[in-house]
Amino acid sequence: MKKLSVVLLVLAIAMTGVFAQGRTEAANGGGKLVIYSPNSDKLVDAAYTFGEKYGIEVEVLSMGTGQVIERVKSEAGNPQADVWYGGVNFANGNTYKDYFEPYVAKGNEKLPEAYQNQNGCVTRYCLDGSAALLINVDVIKSLGRNPDDFKGYKDLLWPELKGKIAMGNAATSSSAWAELTNMLLVMGDQPYDEKAWEWVEKFCAQLNGIILSSSSAIYKGTVSGEYAVGVSYEDPCVGLLDDGATNVKLVYPEEGAVWLAAGAAILKGAKNMDNAKLFMDWLISDEGQREIGKSTARPVNPDIPNESANMPAFSTIHVVYEDLELCGANKAAWQARFDEIVQKTK
Repeated sequence: MKKLSVVLLVLAIAMTGVFAQGRTEAANGGGKLVIYSPNSDKLVDAAYTFGEKYGIEVEVLSMGTGQVIERVKSEAGNPQADVWYGGVNFANGNTYKDYFEPYVAKGNEKLPEAYQNQNGCVTRYCLDGSAALLINVDVIKSLGRNPDDFKGYKDLLWPELKGKIAMGNAATSSSAWAELTNMLLVMGDQPYDEKAWEWVEKFCAQLNGIILSSSSAIYKGTVSGEYAVGVSYEDPCVGLLDDGATNVKLVYPEEGAVWLAAGAAILKGAKNMDNAKLFMDWLISDEGQREIGKSTARPVNPDIPNESANMPAFSTIHVVYEDLELCGANKAAWQARFDEIVQKTK
């Protein structure tokens, strides 16, 4: 009986070692990772680079932020993806926190405090410029205007631009929401005042009913000449310039441009949990940040620069800072007001 107990003990120890080894292998790669992402192509490429490094089969399903939200909500309890990568801004990070797995990535404490994980769920990995006005210089010229005269938001009200501006839906698109709050910050006498909303009404009248459901349709439609101006964000606009587009120009509003930290989060109950956590760690590691720097976004690690020659230094731009708490608290109300204005000005 004693011999049997010893044998069973040895087997138990051996099996514990096997299980521990299995966990270690999972934590170090192999297997699969499924990602929902509204990110541009170059940021998506970073996820595939991660997969190649660790031998993980990465599957990225690209869609708008609104579509990601609907999937995450409808799949709660049985998530079909492991990670929501991009579009997890301050407001979304708090609004949908209950759908996220609590996790703080390794190295989080080394980031500037403003870019650290603030709610225990969201890993901030890059900075997105929320105010980027992409103009098609050929279309602007065809309207009888000098592209060099276009300096910022106020110029969106040029009469010639009516019906020729591409804008997303601030009620469903994270980039359009960021653009709206940027406008409200800088276009009044005081941040977010009624004068700013009056300007938003004039701007929406300029849209002539054009509200696009896809953020990519904005910059793609502008570079193709369908629109004179695309109200977009820095990342994909710089990407067009990096890819050789010569008929478009990126304008940072002279009234002021905001940069917001973009986030990623693990979905609660993710089937590939170890790989999801490894991805979060990698995103803010020096290696991951260098990959972000190869894209058209700015790393959250200030010691690692972006490599694009088409991305100007902050010192050349009028950078302003958003009241994240205020915007987050008013998100639902401001989105509803924006929708009312759009409906009224169609």
